[in-house]
Amino acid sequence: MGQSTDRQWERQRVPHAGELGWDDSLYEGDGAGGAGGENVTATTDESSGSSAGNGDDTADGSGGSQRTRKGGRRRTGTRPRSRRGKRRILLWVSSALALLLLGTAGAGYLYFRHLDSNLKKEDLTLGDKPMADHKVNSAGQTPLNILLIGSDARDSKANQDLGGAKETFGGLPLADVQMLLHVSADRSNMSVVSMPRDTMLKMPKCTDTETGKVYPASTVDVQTNESLGRGGPGCTVATWYELTGIPIDHFMMIDFAGVVSMADAIGGVPVCVTENIHSRNAEGKGSGLKLKKGESVIQGEQALQWLRTRYGFEDGSDLARTHAQHMYMNSMVRELRKGAKLTDPGKLMSLAEAATDALTVDKGIDGVNKLYGLAEELKKVPTKRITMATMPNVYGTGAQSGRVYPKAGDAEQLFTMVRDDVPLDGKASKRKPPAESKDPAAAPADTGVLVRNGTGSDTQAPTQQRATAVAGLLVAEGYTKAVSDATLDPHERTEVLFPNPELEGDAQAVAKSLGIPVSSVKKSTDVSGVTLVVGADWRTGDTYPKSAAKDEDKTPDTARALNGADEGQCMEVQPGFTW
Repeated sequence: MGQSTDRQWERQRVPHAGELGWDDSLYEGDGAGGAGGENVTATTDESSGSSAGNGDDTADGSGGSQRTRKGGRRRTGTRPRSRRGKRRILLWVSSALALLLLGTAGAGYLYFRHLDSNLKKEDLTLGDKPMADHKVNSAGQTPLNILLIGSDARDSKANQDLGGAKETFGGLPLADVQMLLHVSADRSNMSVVSMPRDTMLKMPKCTDTETGKVYPASTVDVQTNESLGRGGPGCTVATWYELTGIPIDHFMMIDFAGVVSMADAIGGVPVCVTENIHSRNAEGKGSGLKLKKGESVIQGEQALQWLRTRYGFEDGSDLARTHAQHMYMNSMVRELRKGAKLTDPGKLMSLAEAATDALTVDKGIDGVNKLYGLAEELKKVPTKRITMATMPNVYGTGAQSGRVYPKAGDAEQLFTMVRDDVPLDGKASKRKPPAESKDPAAAPADTGVLVRNGTGSDTQAPTQQRATAVAGLLVAEGYTKAVSDATLDPHERTEVLFPNPELEGDAQAVAKSLGIPVSSVKKSTDVSGVTLVVGADWRTGDTYPKSAAKDEDKTPDTARALNGADEGQCMEVQPGFTW
């Protein structure tokens, strides 16, 4: 349901992703029912004062069980407030459920045919660049990557009843939830990486295969959630591939109404808060979530409130909301795997109906049988080997204050670990060297290389003429087109960067010629060709020091990884939102 049946992708004016109407009116009551000044009656609209978590009768979590639990680990420090990612959820909850549960609802061929008819299908990618092949492990196995997309579409009465300014009804949808689900080649572990919905990046050229409309590549940074309006979910896939270089096998997209129906069908998920919480401030902002300290079992619209809450969790930032969503997902998987939710055939059929009716998938998923197969692959992964993480990011400045950008170094390290099938839980055996690119390298004399001086840091000045010296080493190795760049580009470690998969083989060959480990060869959208940045680990000498090789098996702390088996997690409550 991520789009209307007549593909209403176009509208005369599309509000910017940060404007009131697409986002804030759904979550922050303005006393007038949204930007349009009309009161929108909806049981889950935060300005409606509905009984879904707003009154005293729901203070105990809508009758859910209450068990006092010790508070989870506390974080020190705060992050700036932002308006980012108001609905960064919605997708994993339902898409993951479809994968995990549809396989258990096998009710025969005819029922599968019925469920097949519920699924909506679109092209996998609308970009021009073909995705690279997976890197195969020593046993000949390949990973599985599924992009999960949450749409904020207002193209049905069910979605409109959940709130939002009326002028957004039937308008261009945004991909407000984006999570990459990675299953390892040997099916021993799973990683889920979330990207903040207002991540600023360059978008690739996308062509809508139904209308033929061409969306040219962006020349300036735009918010990643706008990718969905550039022809459909296939452009969101192309945008992810452009940034990360991770091959994507499938996508699954869901809307708000699907999340509510799925949450109802599950029958309850335990969550925990360190203090009594009521997500509502003096201005009426907040999701309306109201729970007692400790553990509560939530479902339906109250689960939606949990997943939407920003005001009330930790520092009130969108990253806190993301962490709460990861807690919910892990808890949901634990509950489902206990089997308690899978014993009622009627509930299973309701869940299968809700999942298939809510999902839009790529055409490679040709029916429920394919979903069943994917579910079987996911079910091989133990809960303790599931890791949720967020793309490391930094806040923009000036006109882009409140927007985020991939954090240099950390974000690419996370993407590299996923590309190279390295578990995010740190339980991998000693990392094997990355597989060599299948794209053969060009002859050294035909390969252009730009060399930059990155030897400077906050504590020491750069080595003078270092780029020129290393460019000379490359020329001696036959790279006669190697040139130095006067740009100072401080890097802790030496890296060889390349912009697209077609140049990965060339970049690896450059690294080998100087004894730089292949693990230091990385994809980057900040370069236009093969670029060698000589880091602070190689300030002098003609030979790259072996002691400088970096162990990249560790997930960056900035990814805030959460293990699926960790039952001791509790969301900290923001001061001023207790009762």
